[in-house]
Amino acid sequence: AARGVGLEGAEAYLNPSLKSDMPDPSVVLDMDKAAARLAVAVRGGERIAVFGDYDVDGATSTALMVRFLRAVGCDPVIYIPDRLNEGYGPNVAAMTKLARDGAKVIVTVDCGTQAHTALEAAGEAGADVIVCDHHLPSEVLPRAFALVNPNRHDDMSGLKQVAAVGVAFLLCVATNRVLRAAGWFAARDAPDLRRWLSLVALGTVADVVPLTGLNRAFVVKGLEAARGGHVGGVAALMEVAALKGDIEPYHLGFVLGPRVNAGGRVGRCDLGALLLSTDDAAEALAIARELDVLNQQRRMIEQATVDEAIALVESRADVRAMPVLVVAQEGWHPGVIGIVAGRLKERYGKPAVVIAINDGVGKGSARSVNGADLGSAIVAAREAGILAN
Repeated sequence: AARGVGLEGAEAYLNPSLKSDMPDPSVVLDMDKAAARLAVAVRGGERIAVFGDYDVDGATSTALMVRFLRAVGCDPVIYIPDRLNEGYGPNVAAMTKLARDGAKVIVTVDCGTQAHTALEAAGEAGADVIVCDHHLPSEVLPRAFALVNPNRHDDMSGLKQVAAVGVAFLLCVATNRVLRAAGWFAARDAPDLRRWLSLVALGTVADVVPLTGLNRAFVVKGLEAARGGHVGGVAALMEVAALKGDIEPYHLGFVLGPRVNAGGRVGRCDLGALLLSTDDAAEALAIARELDVLNQQRRMIEQATVDEAIALVESRADVRAMPVLVVAQEGWHPGVIGIVAGRLKERYGKPAVVIAINDGVGKGSARSVNGADLGSAIVAAREAGILAN
């Protein structure tokens, strides 16, 4: 009752199921177009690249797409950009290189909606780009073969709260359906997508999206799938974190998630995706141990930055009257500023923006409170030329 669930919705809320909560993937704009193109690439043996983000949602989305494509007969290329040298999302150099190296289809997961220039460059280099994302778009969409994003202004699917890994799962379901209709599984086993739901649960919880509706079903069923047998990388993470028995949402968000994130924050950005996509137990354990060490380093860097940020805020006499907190410092690590912004938001109860300045360039991250749409404000600032992309 405290969560606004009435008697008529109690049963579905307490016992969610994909059978009742998951829509036909076709309700998402461009989903059928994307699935059809992927199916053609699979059947024709075309080279496919998966370009992912370096956070948990991006790593799980990448691993899910890679596992699915391998299961249907492909050997996709994984590309995760370097956070410090390349920044967030697709860039011209990387996308052009993937296309020139033979990728006929590039699937961007948890990124790409704002990458106008990079997507256009990939198209000119001969690749069809499929964007599988959930981030807010600008008024003008980038040029792509298909842009699958429930947060498009013209998308009426009602799935705006789904994380990127959830959108990727729907794309896998849709592509699997097209392949089945084309007879692709007449001589091979069709993959059981439910065995990868633990990845969907991990990405959904770690991305802090509302656990209602489809998201709630993803997490409940993902935890059930994990109890039946973990994806190799998840099992390795549990071992290094000394977790035994069944995992719960807390473990996804506060034990496993931060370790997957650590590579993208202070180490090698592709470690999370590689961990969750490998079936080699020894490789998974080695990567999990490396991520565990990086996570310890991340904690120390984060705490030092939090202390400095709080000191900067407290040095302002008008801090209580400020509608938005903005702090910037030379030398802060850009990999932890998102966490620091979250700490400031929780401490002061207002939106916070944290900017790390390195070599004369400020990279910022923001966290907001209910009622303050910082995402749209940042998009508008970029379109107005105030912020660089």
